[in-house]
Amino acid sequence: MGGCTSKPSSSSGKPNPFFPGNDYPQIDAFTPTHLEKSPLSTTPVVKSSPFFPFYTPSTARHGGVAGGKSKSVTSTPLRNLRRVFHPPSPAKHIRAALRRRRGKKEAVLSSATELTTELSTQEEEEELGLDKRFGFCKEFHTRVELGEEIGRGHFGYTCSARFKKGEFKGQVVAVKIIPKSKMTTAIAIEDVRREVKILQALSGHKNLVQFYDAFEDNAHVYIAMELCEGGELLDRILARGGRYSENDAKPVLIQILNVVAFCHLQGVVHRDLKPENFLYTSKEDTSQLKAIDFGLSDFVKPDERLNDIVGSAYYVAPEVLHKSYTTEADVWSIGVIAYILLSGGRPFWAKTESGVFRAVLKADPSFDEPPWPFLSTEAKDFVRRLLYKDPRRRMSASQALMHPWIRGYNADTMNIPFDVLIFRQIKAYLQSSSLRKAALKALSKTLITDEILYLKTQFSLLAPNKNGFITMENIRLALASNATEAMKESRIPEFLALLNGLQHKGMDFEEFCAAALNVHQHESLDCWEQSVRHAYELFDKNGNRAIVIEELASELGVGPSITVHSILHDWIRHTDGKLSFFGFVKLLHGVSTRSSVKTTR
Repeated sequence: MGGCTSKPSSSSGKPNPFFPGNDYPQIDAFTPTHLEKSPLSTTPVVKSSPFFPFYTPSTARHGGVAGGKSKSVTSTPLRNLRRVFHPPSPAKHIRAALRRRRGKKEAVLSSATELTTELSTQEEEEELGLDKRFGFCKEFHTRVELGEEIGRGHFGYTCSARFKKGEFKGQVVAVKIIPKSKMTTAIAIEDVRREVKILQALSGHKNLVQFYDAFEDNAHVYIAMELCEGGELLDRILARGGRYSENDAKPVLIQILNVVAFCHLQGVVHRDLKPENFLYTSKEDTSQLKAIDFGLSDFVKPDERLNDIVGSAYYVAPEVLHKSYTTEADVWSIGVIAYILLSGGRPFWAKTESGVFRAVLKADPSFDEPPWPFLSTEAKDFVRRLLYKDPRRRMSASQALMHPWIRGYNADTMNIPFDVLIFRQIKAYLQSSSLRKAALKALSKTLITDEILYLKTQFSLLAPNKNGFITMENIRLALASNATEAMKESRIPEFLALLNGLQHKGMDFEEFCAAALNVHQHESLDCWEQSVRHAYELFDKNGNRAIVIEELASELGVGPSITVHSILHDWIRHTDGKLSFFGFVKLLHGVSTRSSVKTTR
């Protein structure tokens, strides 16, 4: 899905290091139970399957991208297949069942025909009530001159074009043309509307494909975007024999991390990050990389989670399959891209989509096979920390830019963006009990140098006042300077609503470290055991005090019950009634019914 992302249907004879020999994934082994087409996708949207209900695969595109005739044929899992898989009909699974039931052929054929007729009738009835008016400009043909077709997919095609008049007069662009006849459901129409809205909201970042305008007439929607003629990142990986050196991979990943951190701060989760969805502006080796294809993207609030399963099988995060995720899902996808860049292989492999999903959920990426033993320890640590299955332990995009492996590359010119994770952490801290705040302050005294450097950078971005404190006003001004014009009215109030606890007080750097500290990430470090022991000693000396179970339950925000009483009893040291080491560790992890995240949607 997404603007200007279809590819030519001719197949490539180029050898593919991702699929040695003829061991290709067989996609038709993944049998859906219901299929619904989306207007910007070149594959059907799989609404449910025997193993992963409601999975929506991203486009297996067949044409050129936002300009330039890319040699890539399909998305990574399907490259160099000997035949093109056309969208299955809604009754495909019925016909397959009929072939297996030869003894009852006539009876089953009759029921299948009735069901197919019923589905067709329902689709016709739905289409009659659809409003396909988007409110876009209707002057496409008077303002834009179409050129040759540069790509085609199942639901639309892409042409080069030139603006004939208006503010972009003379500008050469790529235009994605989507027939309204392909928009057969309200969901499909909303997908188009949302993609245009996201492209408008994200305007301005140097590593994001520029959106010019959206048009419509009675028959089509037209999305005019930047023409990128340098081809896909995937093509460049293949041209290098399947992998990059460490130094060559760094600038690629820095650009990806920068634009993703920008998207997350604006409240957008891309949900389909992969090498095919990054284009170069020109054929030059030093040309900029641009993120494209926001057809599966969605808006998400700072305290909200998404639950629909979408994306590309090889890049989808475990929490997406568990149907509860937010911005960290994009970081997982970047981890997969980083693994491919550095090794030439995928971290998770199987012959079917359902097999890939199982590997994503259960298997760990291997760092034992070549070339990993010959790569730096820092490079392996960088990729590993992007691919933690627990999203709470995973680095954010902004944090990844501060990782030692990345940090030294062009440090003078690198701009570290605001980290959306910081706001979620501070919100949880402000809602914590006084006892937990004391525990976090003790743990913050044990942070390692890399963690402190990252927190200092984020603290400075909030522009503390001359006394070294940050306030709500500091945060508001900092957000205003980093939000796009389209996002200011919605995004800034969302963040400020999280931080009501700062309304009448400031926060110095010492407290900021305690508030922004991510316990789960700190726990993943090799020094965790030593760190938490030392933190408990500090807490026991300065912040520990005698407490009773009822008080502890009240501190944690849990109601009195026999079960709670028996659990919390283990948290208290019997000798003096103070918090035990076990209770201290549990307290750090925020055991509380005060949820910092809203119900998923």
